[in-house]
Amino acid sequence: MPTSSSGSPADPRGRRRSLLREDARFRRYFLGAATSLVGDRITFVAMPFAVLSVSNSAGSVAAVVAAQTVPFALLALFAGVIADRADRRRIVLTSDVVRMVTQVIAAVLLLSGSAEVWHLVVLMVCFGSADAFFMPATQGMLPQLVAGPRLQEANALRGMVSSSAMIGGPALAGVLVALLGPGGALAVDAGTFAVSAVCLAGVRPDPVRRLMREHEMVPSLLAGLREGWHEVRSRQWIGLGLSGFAVYTVVVLPAVFVLGPVIAERELGGAGAWAVISATFGVGSLIGSAIALRWRPQRPMVVVAVGIAVGSAQAAVLGSGLSLPVIAALEGITGIGVALFFTIWDSALQERVPEQALSRVTSYDFFLSIGLSGLGVAIAGPVADLVGLQQTMLAMSAIAVPLALSLLAFPAVRQLRRVEAGTS
Repeated sequence: MPTSSSGSPADPRGRRRSLLREDARFRRYFLGAATSLVGDRITFVAMPFAVLSVSNSAGSVAAVVAAQTVPFALLALFAGVIADRADRRRIVLTSDVVRMVTQVIAAVLLLSGSAEVWHLVVLMVCFGSADAFFMPATQGMLPQLVAGPRLQEANALRGMVSSSAMIGGPALAGVLVALLGPGGALAVDAGTFAVSAVCLAGVRPDPVRRLMREHEMVPSLLAGLREGWHEVRSRQWIGLGLSGFAVYTVVVLPAVFVLGPVIAERELGGAGAWAVISATFGVGSLIGSAIALRWRPQRPMVVVAVGIAVGSAQAAVLGSGLSLPVIAALEGITGIGVALFFTIWDSALQERVPEQALSRVTSYDFFLSIGLSGLGVAIAGPVADLVGLQQTMLAMSAIAVPLALSLLAFPAVRQLRRVEAGTS
């Protein structure tokens, strides 16, 4: 019987079958991620409007978002060390359960009318802490499920899940916020974490090929961090990519997390308008993920740099003052860039970083690309209140786009070549 490059049967016409069809473990992983991501996108729309229902202030929205991202920043690096040493599946399940509980409590407070901003701050601290452990463990688990030659396919499929969630999640959230209020939307989100936990509980990853035995891995977390940092420093292209992500998340993402919902509420019609913008961004991301499913660029970091630049235009688009249909269409274009740079970047890391160090390296990635967004969020709200929403958002893109394109000046970015099947 003919087989695919991963050792699995090919179809009679010689084409390799989809991972979703041939690999039950990846299918469970995929379904768990899908439900969780839909819930995340519901929260993305519902939480800012939950805050605005309690306090109509961009600063309050910023405080709640920062409460989620700051603990993530503080814990993500140590979470990567732990994920490289412990059972990644167990970490993922624990994180799902904790996030489910926080969303249930938030929903009850909002639906009962007793929520205050400080309640949401405390709950988002718990949510962000659990999320810090989920991300490196999930990223590190994927190579335990999928053979190296098919990692980009797996990442592209995962990217398509994320993009589809960006379409369906905000659309569903707009309906839920309108019918049930933000509390009802968060109650649905709690259910998605429960479904995710059930799906991922059935996944049995391959053992990690560790360089040391378990009893030799107990030394300090700081030693583990140093080992992870050595992996980053030994590859200049990783450090440059991380710097590009840091600028994108500190400078641009606050426009999406905080200022975008505020401008939608004040100028574009509220949660429904934000749901439309988020959904069209998701359509663009879906297109970008579909491209990455088939396209393996010869120079992956060039695609990453250009993708970051395109994604960095998001802030200017949201603050442009254009009509809702035009803003939504332009956000779709930025979604293509964001999906391409995340998929190609994740694949480059998984193909080149040793499996036993991957969670630590990706924890530096998440620390810079997500954790540090709390710094930008803390600054963006007060600055926007002081100088204006549109002016702040235009300045964000004016800073970030040129810095992303400047990555192309480095040979380590331009010269990194794709890894062919069977090579490292």
